[in-house]
Amino acid sequence: MTPRTGSPDPAGEPSTSRIRHRLRRKKRLTRGPAVRDLLDEALAGVSARPTRLVLTTLGTVLGIAALVGTVGLGQTAAGQITQRFDLAAATRVVVQPDEKSEGEAATQLPWDAPERIKRLNGVDAAGTFSLLEVGDDRVRSVAGIGGQKDGYALQVMAGSAGLFDAVRAQLRTGRFFDAGHDTRADRVVVLGKHAAEKLGINRVDSQPAVFIGDQAYTVIGILDGLSGRAELLDGVIMPNGAAKAAYELEAPDALEITTQVGAAQLIAGQAPVAIDPNNPSSLKVDAPPVQGGVRKGVESDLNALFLLLGAVALLVGGLGIANVTLLSVLERVSEIGLRRALGAARRHVAVQFLVESVIVGFLGGLLGTAVGVLLTIGVSWFRDWTPILDTGLAIGSPLLGALIGLLAGTYPAWKASAIEPITALRGA
Repeated sequence: MTPRTGSPDPAGEPSTSRIRHRLRRKKRLTRGPAVRDLLDEALAGVSARPTRLVLTTLGTVLGIAALVGTVGLGQTAAGQITQRFDLAAATRVVVQPDEKSEGEAATQLPWDAPERIKRLNGVDAAGTFSLLEVGDDRVRSVAGIGGQKDGYALQVMAGSAGLFDAVRAQLRTGRFFDAGHDTRADRVVVLGKHAAEKLGINRVDSQPAVFIGDQAYTVIGILDGLSGRAELLDGVIMPNGAAKAAYELEAPDALEITTQVGAAQLIAGQAPVAIDPNNPSSLKVDAPPVQGGVRKGVESDLNALFLLLGAVALLVGGLGIANVTLLSVLERVSEIGLRRALGAARRHVAVQFLVESVIVGFLGGLLGTAVGVLLTIGVSWFRDWTPILDTGLAIGSPLLGALIGLLAGTYPAWKASAIEPITALRGA
């Protein structure tokens, strides 16, 4: 009777199925460990020394955290800078007569230029500005103050009632002159804060007067700050009507315009036509650059600086992984020799150490990303900013940490794979 397949024959020889099982087992051992076994070995090797794992991962955590945090803070800071630019310089437009070549008639701004500009949609305020030629006239307050009987050579300027709104001026005390002062040519002035300090005037409730040459002017206000025309803080500003009467001012030097956010470029194109429709090319317009270009420039400069700092931190973290992995190879020489003696090929040893380095780098990248995001949000909350986070960077940083671990572990893995079994066992 023929024996069934898989049962031992009468001579006690192994069955066919048992022989096939042994052959498959030998083939698996020859091929090396499976992916699951490899991951188990790598995780066991990484977690065998928790303190070393923490210290090794710390370098990558700091590097990735520095990268994510600095880029996030750089983008957030750039956003704040451009936001402030939008609220100040990005809404300022200045119109001036274009300089003519010799022999051509000079163009003049009309006195009603602010009223013409205000008809445009998107204009918040407009006012004229002029520098006055006062000759040898000096500005002084009551004779004897500060020993300056001869006065100061301060810049004297003229403006329309809308000038202060156009430059977003803030008052320290008093008030601005209005259209009534301008129409009546009242001899009133507003002092810049620096000019007021020189003249020894800090209040206007007693109606102090300043003399420009021999003419007295009542001080009705003192400027404290503004967002355009910083020279106003150092000078004396009078209404256009008073400037016409005292210094024969023929036309304004410039027109200051404040627009709504985002309307500056449009107003800059329409302003020359609104002011002088017959010859708009005779006017020169100074407008802020396109917002997108400024934003990109600021972000590019800040990101370049912060990326450099993050790259240095990542380099330190990678060197830390390389040093600790190499030290681990030296400590595990006997283990490597035993694995080689049992049939593990060089590539199996190298892959195990590479996987260990990748795991360490990935853990460091994951924790570092979390720290960097929390740092960006925390600083933004403390500074009352709107945090700006790069989603791609936050998602890709753990993978970047794994890549750093892979690169840092290449040399130690090659070093481990080069150990000969007999040398390792003898050293043990």
